[in-house]
Amino acid sequence: MAPARTGRPRVAGPSPTGQGTRADVLTAAAALFCTRGYTSSSTHAIAEAAGIRQASMYHHFERKHDILLALLLETVQPSLEVAAQLLAADDDPAARLWALCVADVRLLSAGPENVGALYLLPEVSEDAFLPFRERRNELETTYKTLVAASGVADDRLEITTSLVLGLVESVILQRKRGVVITERTAEAIASAALRVLDLRPDAISQAVAVGRDALDRIG
Repeated sequence: MAPARTGRPRVAGPSPTGQGTRADVLTAAAALFCTRGYTSSSTHAIAEAAGIRQASMYHHFERKHDILLALLLETVQPSLEVAAQLLAADDDPAARLWALCVADVRLLSAGPENVGALYLLPEVSEDAFLPFRERRNELETTYKTLVAASGVADDRLEITTSLVLGLVESVILQRKRGVVITERTAEAIASAALRVLDLRPDAISQAVAVGRDALDRIG
């Protein structure tokens, strides 16, 4: 993806998001992609929804797929940053896994649009979206590392990691059904992920307590 260029001054009134043209474009595109669909949403429609001229949008994103890539990266990059901090910590691995699950669910359930649903677009398999797939693979590797450190045997590592990720990403389908994801939901999903590891109930309770502290430290 080509680097974003410096945008021109806004010509169509104040920024709807209050965060500038780039954020306005991403917000408008997220709404359109999640309602009309990616292929049915033109750059003209995105610019109009963002309240800018189409030419101004091209100072931030050269092509429509650059906008989708930016949205996809926003669904994984913050979790990668949390994951790096958790990997560097010395808390119990199960507690760190619980904390990562909660942080990831929070991210996937944040915002008015269910941007995580864009994972399912067939276009995401194209070369243009390789940076997103690489970041998501990095995140999956962190999950796998914490699952293994929690005592899961090698012969169960792949399936267990897949089940944990499946629980976390289930919020995408829940949002599509209109379910409101709360903090209680996030913690319940994270605790269910620990049960997949066959941890004892007392070990899960301890991991939850330590995991909450870990999240507080991360902020």
